Amino acid sequence: MAKPITSITIVGGGTAGWLAAVFLRTKIAKKIKVTLIESPNVPTVGVGEATVPNMPATLRELGIEDRDFFKRCNASIKMGVMFRNWNVDHRGDFISYMNPFITPPMIDRMEAGYFFHAFGAGKRDFIQSFSPLMDLLQAGKCPLSFGGKDDPMPRVGYAYHLDAGKFAGMLAEIGNDRGVEHILDDVQDVELDDRGYVAALQLQEHGRHEVEFVIDCTGFQGLISQKALGEPFESYSDYLANDRALALQIPHPDPLRLPAATSSTALGAGWSWSVPLFNRIGTGYVFSSAHRSDDAARDEFMRHLGNTAPKGAEPRIIPMRVGRTRRAWVKNCLSLGLSGGFIEPLESTAIHMIDMGLRWLLLYFPSQDADDATRDRYNRTVDAMYNEVRDFICLHYRLGNRTDDPYWIDARRELKLPDRLAENLELWKHRLPSPLDLPTQFLFTHHTFQAVLLGKQVYRNGYGDGSFSRPYVMNEKNWREFLRKSAAHTRATVAYKADHRQMLLALRGEMGKGANVATKLGEVEGALKQEHALF
Repeated sequence: MAKPITSITIVGGGTAGWLAAVFLRTKIAKKIKVTLIESPNVPTVGVGEATVPNMPATLRELGIEDRDFFKRCNASIKMGVMFRNWNVDHRGDFISYMNPFITPPMIDRMEAGYFFHAFGAGKRDFIQSFSPLMDLLQAGKCPLSFGGKDDPMPRVGYAYHLDAGKFAGMLAEIGNDRGVEHILDDVQDVELDDRGYVAALQLQEHGRHEVEFVIDCTGFQGLISQKALGEPFESYSDYLANDRALALQIPHPDPLRLPAATSSTALGAGWSWSVPLFNRIGTGYVFSSAHRSDDAARDEFMRHLGNTAPKGAEPRIIPMRVGRTRRAWVKNCLSLGLSGGFIEPLESTAIHMIDMGLRWLLLYFPSQDADDATRDRYNRTVDAMYNEVRDFICLHYRLGNRTDDPYWIDARRELKLPDRLAENLELWKHRLPSPLDLPTQFLFTHHTFQAVLLGKQVYRNGYGDGSFSRPYVMNEKNWREFLRKSAAHTRATVAYKADHRQMLLALRGEMGKGANVATKLGEVEGALKQEHALF
């Protein structure tokens, strides 16, 4: 009989390594030893500071308290992603739209998107037709309130912005406190047995470290999965052109007004992110080296920032290898984080993919033999997740309509389109995305695809041949009544919800002194528990 796993070795620190260590030490039997080997000489990338709506539930599941997390990681609330200047409307003016963490309602048993497509919503865009999130963002508010049964929108999904370096540091402390063995050392060699499995790691200072099962979190180098085990890397460069990034930290232009959303602004050869933390903004420029040199990209990026960048600020350059290791699990080695793959950070999927990879490892937890059937099922699942994320990212570029730079024309015409997405784009010329169109919805549902198509206003700008299938009877009067009620709900919600910065002060325990603070924080924590119960 195959022997059970008695120890797991994680190689590499950062968010991937320490999230894996804390997750496993919290979830698996205490008799299974968890060891993390981290080089003292290899810095982490330190970006990836926005998350998706599974994150609040994950932190609670790991027993991480809200106050500690918000204060130590300078975290803030994220309601969605604002896309700016990715498309132009029929007049040639730039469009802004949100990809929100909310699902549109059904109206007369039909999805709201069909009513919006048929009848419009006046000056409101699709998201504003049914959701207050964009209005909350414009008002400097967040989706949480200080409690009370009169909250017009008591439950809504949200995510976090966080300081990646501080988050990894917090996880390291938690991991050490919970019994993770932490070894600071460099891996000099990887010893394989006669089956090709990893048998041991030769460490510079600690000598030979035996391995039963190893998780590779060594970043882009893929020290174990790619270098030692020879698993090939599959590039996505045919699908996605961006291969470089500039990263910079800047102060808030108005420290009293903190946006509760990530922002993605299209520039000449890529896009600039803005992640508003409590104490600063993390920003950068993801671009294509085939269309901009590093110097030209830097100049363009600094012009975009204007006077918001500190004098003398110099962004650091981060080469990006976009693609994935062909198989996430090879022999007795599992790849997580950048060693497993990287798809540009447009939709903040990196930490989510680590999280899901760990959950699926528990679902398909191996013996020391790591049988083929278990590995194959895990790898097919991970493959499907990468395909889903890649397709959704590609959608943003293929449906762009900018013509002011060769980059945007090439992104639309020259980049390869995944087969499944190509089929769907032909289908969606005549109907909105439906659940049946997507083989997986690990993160991006058909509603998310609808938000992009309708947000980009593609149907107003020539997408399709003008024929659109709406087989059901649609009552415009009912839609107008819905819009009236939705507008009233938005006004009430914006009036009721908390100022984002004030909410963060409460979550950090810094609202003030005395019983009033405790009451407010208690109300906030109660609201958060309600929200987390949704996931």
